[in-house]
Amino acid sequence: MSPGFRTLLFKEVLRFWKVAFQTIAAPVLTTVLYLVVFSHALAGRVEAYPGVSYVQFLLVGLVMMAMLQNAFANSSSSIIQSKVTGNIVFILLAPMTHRDLFAAYLLASVVRAVAVGAGVLACVALFIPLPLPHPGWLLAFTAVGAGLLGVMGILAGIGSDKFDQLAAFQNFTVTPLTFLAGVFYSVATLPPAWQVFSYLNPFFYAVDGFRFAFFGQSDVSPWRSLAIATAALGALSFTALRLLARGTKLRH
Repeated sequence: MSPGFRTLLFKEVLRFWKVAFQTIAAPVLTTVLYLVVFSHALAGRVEAYPGVSYVQFLLVGLVMMAMLQNAFANSSSSIIQSKVTGNIVFILLAPMTHRDLFAAYLLASVVRAVAVGAGVLACVALFIPLPLPHPGWLLAFTAVGAGLLGVMGILAGIGSDKFDQLAAFQNFTVTPLTFLAGVFYSVATLPPAWQVFSYLNPFFYAVDGFRFAFFGQSDVSPWRSLAIATAALGALSFTALRLLARGTKLRH
């Protein structure tokens, strides 16, 4: 790892950590409020998996949703801010390869995602106990899910020239895909047409595999979920690396 990579990674982590009240505490609070509202409305009426309460089912989905959204927000906001303010030129002039840039933005996004997810679990751990029979799957889907959205954030930051363009991508792509990834329901309960739509959504596999780590139950095999999510991560990573290598929309 080059000194430039380590410096950029430190800068990216420090960037969100200095305003942790906004970047970590606020998403944790929002997620806990989702949990309170939806669990109060639907607890006792819905059983997604045998032996698993709806509150437990919902909590795990919300944790992954929060991690996905914040991983995207971290990398995308950093790149668009650098482009708008013009300081992206100093990052590009530093002695770093495009792989260093990619890895630093990606790892910082994963760190923020993990911080938010851990914060949500810490807030409710005393009230909603969760089993964890498969910690290995927890680590795998945390890394792949947060990585997938971190890379998507890099692509969105590269492709956007203004904040409103980035906001449009987040509001009309990332948010709908996360909400329709089985966070609030089991895909098995949907009509066949909606099930097909869910199976085309790579976010669903991150959420579903993450749940398997806690409950040992899921709508599809965790191996299948990991393979599809990893393939999506690989395809997006390849695209992002190509764009960074060319300096697309970064070098004017």
